Amino acid sequence: MISCFDAEFVLTAFFLIIILGATDKFTNGKFVGVAIGLGLTLIHLVSIPITNTSVNPARSLSQAVFAGGEPLNQVWLFWVAPIAGAIVGGFIYKMLLQKSE
Repeated sequence: MISCFDAEFVLTAFFLIIILGATDKFTNGKFVGVAIGLGLTLIHLVSIPITNTSVNPARSLSQAVFAGGEPLNQVWLFWVAPIAGAIVGGFIYKMLLQKSE
């Protein structure tokens, strides 16, 4: 559970940093889709062996509801970790990486 939480947390934080960096007003808007798409691809390649990839709490909930049983007991992790990771990723970007005018 700890490694799953850590993976979801860190990968979601990085994904949000990629999104915020790619869509910043100082970047070239032509490559936003490429950056986000390749970032998501890398996240899936890394996390499929660990947690079968969530990064999206709604997807995790739908699969847990259909599977029932044990997945419903673990679905909290796939909500808490990405939300916490997104909050931390947003703060990291805002405080350390965002350019000011």
